[in-house]
Amino acid sequence: MRVMVLVKATEDSERGTPPSAEMLKAMGRFNDELIAAGVLVTGDGLKPSSAGKRIVFDGPDRTVVDGPFPATRELVAGFWLWEVEDMDEAVAWVKRCPNPMPGPSEIEIRPVYEAADFGEEFAVELNERLARLRERRP
Repeated sequence: MRVMVLVKATEDSERGTPPSAEMLKAMGRFNDELIAAGVLVTGDGLKPSSAGKRIVFDGPDRTVVDGPFPATRELVAGFWLWEVEDMDEAVAWVKRCPNPMPGPSEIEIRPVYEAADFGEEFAVELNERLARLRERRP
């Protein structure tokens, strides 16, 4: 199963405070473990929400909202996409993760929808569409 692992933002991350050299090394070692175990698909840190934009949808209307965004604890400061056997394995990996922030922090794990979650017919159609897209890539 695939899971999205979300590192929640803090006041430090929203200020753009860079991680310490020690944190970067610790996170690098953790990422190396994820790679060696075949778990890590991708991941990265995100710049503060002040560098971002939101597009608000209301029927046919689109409104662009510039960051920073309120509710810091609801924002995401970084992410991983992991391939794991089950949620228990994902939890076990997160428990091994270095604290990604200088103070208290939170990491959320969310399962990713798979094509089969939407029924067999859709899964076949989606897999065929993805195969066609992959063929077009240079």
